[in-house]
Amino acid sequence: MINELLWIGLLLASFIGVIIAYKSFGKTGLYIWLTMSIILANIQVLKTIQIFGFVTALGNILYSSIFLCTDILCENHSRKDAQKGVWIGFFVLIMTTVIMQISLKFIPDVSDFITPALMDIFGFFPRIMVASLTAYLISQTFDVWFFDKIKKFTKKKHLWLRNNLSTITSQLIDNIIFTWIAFVGFGVFWTKVFDWPIIISIFLTTYVMKIVVGLLDTPFIYLARKIKE
Repeated sequence: MINELLWIGLLLASFIGVIIAYKSFGKTGLYIWLTMSIILANIQVLKTIQIFGFVTALGNILYSSIFLCTDILCENHSRKDAQKGVWIGFFVLIMTTVIMQISLKFIPDVSDFITPALMDIFGFFPRIMVASLTAYLISQTFDVWFFDKIKKFTKKKHLWLRNNLSTITSQLIDNIIFTWIAFVGFGVFWTKVFDWPIIISIFLTTYVMKIVVGLLDTPFIYLARKIKE
């Protein structure tokens, strides 16, 4: 039960953190939160936990908060501002990867004790990083575009609809791309990592968790709109 309570606490802390960042710093606050989340989510994803009877990666909540940030930017400001957030996150993820890969090449002193831990955290396989970067850029760009289209179609009504529909759809795209590149491969350069039953289990569990988190962020985007008004 402790994991479930911690999961709820992390969810509330993340979404409340987004609102505090927006209330305190406006668009800049959302860009800051987005930048922090893209780094931490890719570190958290290395940790697997059991929650509500499922085994899943830990990074789902923080990663989903990025979609909340871009939806707030698109709702309260403009599609251009939201897309700018997507590119900021993409740039930060690439540079974090490059800088840490170079850092890991340094020969540690005999007094060093942290290198093994850094290797475990940042010694990502290129395949995982390609999967993460590709899934992030495509799904986030689609989320911004789809949110804006629904907003225009509904004449700025039904915020709950565009928030949930855009997030659920884009998270599905994200999950498909990441799972395929990371675990299935293309049969030439990268081969299948797990058997199909395991891959399907990972895919479904992760997507269900992302849907739940996406639905629970609805009150917070309304709160963000209230702040703007």
